[in-house]
Amino acid sequence: MNLKYYSADGTGGDEREFAGFPVFEGSKGRMALRQAIIAVQANLRQGNASTKTRGEVSGSGKKMFRQKGTGMARRGPKRTPLLRGGGVAFGPKPRSYSQKVNRKMRRLALARALFEQGQSGSINVIEKWEAAEVKTKPFDALVSKIQPNRRVLIVDDEISTNVALSGRNIARLHFAETSNVNAYDIVRFDTIIFSERAIDTLLARVNGGES
Repeated sequence: MNLKYYSADGTGGDEREFAGFPVFEGSKGRMALRQAIIAVQANLRQGNASTKTRGEVSGSGKKMFRQKGTGMARRGPKRTPLLRGGGVAFGPKPRSYSQKVNRKMRRLALARALFEQGQSGSINVIEKWEAAEVKTKPFDALVSKIQPNRRVLIVDDEISTNVALSGRNIARLHFAETSNVNAYDIVRFDTIIFSERAIDTLLARVNGGES
């Protein structure tokens, strides 16, 4: 697949072919991509919501009113879920929402995500990410040469300290290292800019390397 390639200073933009880029026909891999995204989102959930049952609420278990003659509904103790301040019936308890996705499915999902974003023109490649000094304005200008307005994910094998510090105050920029990037990261950003070594590493991972 042909992707736009830029030099380290943001100039260029000519298309260059990258061997080994995943190609799909039809809907192959879409369900794997869907499941991988659901799993990532589920694994981000804390699962710490908790309510008290009627057995855990403080208070007497004595029946509040007699059974007949009050002209009101029959009431049990004040801990009943029917009363304000009582227990909660079928309320949430701490639990894990984590889902496991096997290696082959993760790899297929990542390949499909790369294919989808590559087809839409959302993937660009820069020679390398570098910043001689920690300066936000020059780094923002560099990224803006490639993508001026949209949300951008910057991917490199290792994000240097100068690059991370130069871009940390730019709200539309996000950083990821190749070893941690997943299918959800690829599809949720408007534009992804890989360094040349990062795209080579990721393609090797998709085509049978470690995932």
